[in-house]
Amino acid sequence: MRILQIMMNDILGTPAILIGIFALIGLLLQKKGIGEIVSGTLKTVLGFILVSAGAEIIVRSLDVFGKMFNQAFAINGVIPNNEAIVAVAQNKFGAATALIMVFGMVVNLILARFTPLKYIFLTGHHTLFMACLIAVILTTNGLGGVTLVLTGSIILGALMVLSPAILQPFVRQITGSDQFAVGHFGSIGYFVSGWVGKWLGNKEKSTETIKVPKQLSFLRDTSVAVSLTMAILFVIVACFAGPAYIQAKLSGGQNYLVYSIIQAITFAAGVYVVLNGVRMLIAEIVPAFKGIAEKIVPQAKPALDCPTVFPFSPNAVIIGFLSSFLAGLTSMFLLPMIGLKVIVPGLVPHFFTGATAGVFGNATGGSRGAFFGSFANGLIISFLPALLLPALGSLGFEGTTFGDADFGVVGLILSYLLQWF
Repeated sequence: MRILQIMMNDILGTPAILIGIFALIGLLLQKKGIGEIVSGTLKTVLGFILVSAGAEIIVRSLDVFGKMFNQAFAINGVIPNNEAIVAVAQNKFGAATALIMVFGMVVNLILARFTPLKYIFLTGHHTLFMACLIAVILTTNGLGGVTLVLTGSIILGALMVLSPAILQPFVRQITGSDQFAVGHFGSIGYFVSGWVGKWLGNKEKSTETIKVPKQLSFLRDTSVAVSLTMAILFVIVACFAGPAYIQAKLSGGQNYLVYSIIQAITFAAGVYVVLNGVRMLIAEIVPAFKGIAEKIVPQAKPALDCPTVFPFSPNAVIIGFLSSFLAGLTSMFLLPMIGLKVIVPGLVPHFFTGATAGVFGNATGGSRGAFFGSFANGLIISFLPALLLPALGSLGFEGTTFGDADFGVVGLILSYLLQWF
């Protein structure tokens, strides 16, 4: 019994070790060399630990920002960030997240093998994020044990084939081929952007006829863009909060502007650590999973991360990001008017989903489609996180939440159905 307890609580109950075991099995099945097996397994575990370490940095910075924001405007602002909310959730929901992720990938293979939806979802970090959301929602609503894992895995696996499927008609227009799909859980926003572009734009007037100044190229570097955007937000909020409050209550006497800029860069550093942890984690799991998938699911299309469409419309990437972020700023003033929590525009979701929405909107409606489609995406990823917060229970009040459209839609639908039943 003691050995069983150690197995369940200390080994399988530790997400980093559980994911490491999965990577180990995948590498063994592919008959990799001993060096690759040891390296791949250890890097997987290290990636998970990096996610937790980065979370501590992010949460501290978000806590400071929340206090400043509340002092300045008497409002508690929430910054959506998938990496941050997943990292925060690992202590309580880590084991369920890991199990749902692993078996959800298996369900994805089964559905791709035996249904017409032949998509293998290879955006591993979004698989992890969605597994976490599902684990949180199901657990908060009373599910546990085998029922939790089985239900969550089926839901996740179904989403991993449905999400690429609804986007594929637009992807064909963007790429001019049917060789790959987009596997990213911002698909509702991209789908809406494609339809908005179709009705409000003119695809003959593409964004690629516009010359973008080289000065804006820094926006392609996520770390720099996060630092600059968060620095602007921190400084603006600090000015409204006042130097007296910040230097007396938060900074320990350090100049309030210097302190604010350091906190902004600290936030960016935390995101950088988490992103690299996720990349390291996924870099070891996905190749093993992909190798298995290729052997048992012939004619399947790889569903890849959203930046794969960026090269097809690089100008739409910049327009989409700026338009989506503008919608996020607008939503800050609209949300309190209808009694919802203020969602401070997070640069990571607005950059990646806004840029991708711009590419989809451009494919169907040119430059106007890119602008209005991305603006619609920005509204979606501002209002949905605000609506989702109550469904996350106590986790929804950590100063951050899930950022991309599908997380809000899935979370709200699951929460409603579970409460109704």
